[in-house]
Amino acid sequence: MGAIGKIEHDFGPREPRNFAQGSLSLQATTPHRRLLLDAIAALGISSSAFLWTAAPLVEPRHLALYHWSGSASNLFVPVILNILAFTLFFTLLLSTAHRPGRWQAAVWIGVLLLVPFIVLKNWELIEVTAPVRGVGLLLFGAALAGWALLMVFWRRSFLPALAHLVPFAATLFVFLGVSGLCMLGELTWFGWQARGLSQDSRIYHPPTAGRAAEGRVIWILFDELSFQQVYEKRFPGVQLPAFDAVARQSTLFTHVVPAGDQTEKVLPGLITGRRVESLEASSVGLPVLQVSGSRASWPWNEYDTIFADAKREGYRTAIAGWYNPYCRLMPHVVDDCFWSFDSVLVGGMTPANGIVGNLLGPLSYLMEVGSAFRVASRYLPLENPYARITALHTEDFRALDAAALRILRDPADSFVLLHLPVPHPGGIYDRHAGHFSSTGAGYEDNLVLADRCLGSIRVLLQQQGTWDSSTIVIMGDHSWRTQGWRTLPGWTREEEKASFGGRFDDRPAYLVKLPTQQTAAFVDVPFRAIDTRTLLDELLAHQIQTAEALTRWVNQQTPGSATPFPQMRALR
Repeated sequence: MGAIGKIEHDFGPREPRNFAQGSLSLQATTPHRRLLLDAIAALGISSSAFLWTAAPLVEPRHLALYHWSGSASNLFVPVILNILAFTLFFTLLLSTAHRPGRWQAAVWIGVLLLVPFIVLKNWELIEVTAPVRGVGLLLFGAALAGWALLMVFWRRSFLPALAHLVPFAATLFVFLGVSGLCMLGELTWFGWQARGLSQDSRIYHPPTAGRAAEGRVIWILFDELSFQQVYEKRFPGVQLPAFDAVARQSTLFTHVVPAGDQTEKVLPGLITGRRVESLEASSVGLPVLQVSGSRASWPWNEYDTIFADAKREGYRTAIAGWYNPYCRLMPHVVDDCFWSFDSVLVGGMTPANGIVGNLLGPLSYLMEVGSAFRVASRYLPLENPYARITALHTEDFRALDAAALRILRDPADSFVLLHLPVPHPGGIYDRHAGHFSSTGAGYEDNLVLADRCLGSIRVLLQQQGTWDSSTIVIMGDHSWRTQGWRTLPGWTREEEKASFGGRFDDRPAYLVKLPTQQTAAFVDVPFRAIDTRTLLDELLAHQIQTAEALTRWVNQQTPGSATPFPQMRALR
């Protein structure tokens, strides 16, 4: 017998192997050691079943931790408790299956038949793919049917075959249990390192006496805002009065070169002025960047950002932002900060849920987005499987819209970033009915919601008497990524028409309204969005006061001539 075969794991009293009598017993051992090996095998089963929830928390990039806006305990403790709870269940189950016979066969056959289903769910939910629709349901159904058939047509003649299979499976799960112990250790260690995470979702530093900035600079970033969809080839019937009104007194950039197509890399790039090629996070949720033109990793430095520049110019800084952990990234150079990303990040868990709520997250998530639900929803009147994600997106918008208006009501906050989660898909608003919706909405609906949000901001500043005197930069972090969204189930027929069959136009919208500007102007030469920090530095220092000066500055960045864009003449 080889080394693996000599693992002392016994599920029955010591008996000589007699395949004719159907004995499944392995090498003899003491009851305590047998229970210990049962527990390790059970940990192997449980850690394999929950790998899809644990893997994002122990992988070296820590991106799930980076985007988590709740406490570390609400993230790590439920995963650990779920693994331990299932380990206890399987330990008790295996400890009752020591004697050869129908019950022992029922336990082990049931466990083994579920292995393909567990492997598929780990593949689907870690890689966020559904390789073949319905495969999960078929595997689970096949496992259940196979188990039932074996139990109904049980024969003692099955025992010789199981006598070979069960020792191998027990040995395999014992080895998986050892790796499960390592995974539990990592979860505990990383959870302890991230224990301060809950302190970063809200920061407020009371105003202090000092040099006050002259005029406000407000930077509004609508996530996934497409120039083509807003100003060039708007979908018929879509009304965007706020975007139109702002464009009539702004400089509109018609050919912006995006700084990337992923928000988690684009925003750090815009804030630092360095194009980010890749982003990883430390175990405490701080980013480590790989910037364009450098092979070395670039540790995050909040004092080398546009917000540190603004502080040096005498501005009081404020952020209401989505997705990126702004308050964690810049606690010393941002005076008033709120950020939110209350979405399903790991195994159905959300930052807003407590430990108890997130304990049940993985099970409910499997039912909501698993293959079994997707297939069953074709034939049964089940709830939209993406309704929960849509509801969380809606809550993010509500929270950030309220935070943005709160910040703008305080004129002391003189350099403001508002990063809002619209028109980013999926659809959360029904533009025809004029209310939030979890079904049937698409990008164009969210675009109307973004317009209404901009309209509220404009009205508030006009009521304050600060709209005309403020410098306002409005942009998308990237354009509408039709090539990716088109492959997902939420893609609508209207989105197919609006995007001309899913064709991707990479230009984000980009407008600059200067103080007292009342007429439209246009910049048609390519402008790199990554130069936004440099532009904001000029605006903060009041070096650019007119549309003509802005055009000259852009031409210096990208030599060429700026002429009016033909499709935009109606805005003049």
